[in-house]
Order: sequence, then structure tokens, then C-alpha cells
Amino acid sequence: MRNAENLRRISALDIDYVGFIFYRGSSRCVSENEDAAEMIRRCERHKVGVFVNETAANMLARAETYRLNSLQLHGEESPGTCIALREAGYGVIKAFPVAQADDFVKTEDYAACTDFFLFDTRCAGYGGSGLRFDWSLLDSYQGRTPFLLSGGLTPGSIHDLLLLKHPQFAGIDLNSGFETSPAVKDVDKLKDFIHRIRNAVAVK
Repeated sequence: MRNAENLRRISALDIDYVGFIFYRGSSRCVSENEDAAEMIRRCERHKVGVFVNETAANMLARAETYRLNSLQLHGEESPGTCIALREAGYGVIKAFPVAQADDFVKTEDYAACTDFFLFDTRCAGYGGSGLRFDWSLLDSYQGRTPFLLSGGLTPGSIHDLLLLKHPQFAGIDLNSGFETSPAVKDVDKLKDFIHRIRNAVAVK
């Protein structure tokens, strides 16, 4: 999110987290100026800052400036970096690209220092492929850290999402499949999707 009015309308929906990307290589990167900082500080939802290969010091400085609640790491950050962020009082989400069952082995070193893993589709860059990986691979994840699912989620994903029964499946990351342009979310599309999936979960 980086548009104030779009953020205001999305924040009014029945959502849990709002994400702000601080990776300059992303088309969704927020502007690092006082207007953007004030927009993010005023958001009353749980705010997640998304970073790629930043130092703990740089992430903590931005977390304080923007009043973030959690930090989502999409690079090759070490467990030590995750520990430093948690000790500073922030939630930590560590992303892992997935293309084959062996990719889950990398999560083992992070099990004690993260709140959530995020499983996304492996691509050439750092996230944002808009493609879905083979969800049957999730059966190979035997860890105890809860995970969020990302990559290629669209309004048509509800049926398959409701079929996922993995004990550590904790939530979903909705992004490009619900945008009208980079960083601008389709409010009506998200509202309808959230209503349908929450009601379907409640019924089941």
C-alpha cells in the first residue's frame, strides 16, 4: 500500500495486516518521505514492512520512523538478524521461495526466531511473480512454525484455499491478483473475496 485514500478504504475491510514495501527494486515501493511516513503512522491496522537484504539497523530505524509492527524479510537474511528484530520487539515474517520439496529444509534454521514463514513462488527476483507454486509441496513442510501462503492468489483461489488442511496454514498474502495497478488495491474485489472466504471458513 502507498496511496492514502486506497489505504484508508482497505483498512476499513475485515483484514489482519497491511503491508508496505521498502525494497527499491519493487514497483510497489513506498516513497520514503514525510507524507508517506505520516500516512503509514496513521494506519491503525497491524503494519508490516517488507524488506530485502537490509541490515537489522536499517530495518529497525524504518520500523521506528513508520511505526511498523512486524518486519517481513524476503532476502537471504540470517537467523541472527531475525533474532535482533524480535529482541527489539517486532514480529518477524521470513519469506521462502518454493519450487520443490527440498526448499522447506531451509526453514529449519529459522524456526526459533520467526513468528511466521511466508511461502511464495520461486522466481528470478524477490517475490512478485504473480504465479502459484504447486501447493501439494506443502505436504513436505513438517515444521511447527505457522505459515502464510503467497503467490498467484486471485478471487478464483477460494475453493482451493478451503481445501488446504495443513495444520500450520495460518493465512494468505493478497497482492497483485487484487490490484488495478501496482500498489493500488481493488477495494470491491478484496471486500467480496474476504467476505466469501471468511464466511466459508465459518461454515466449515
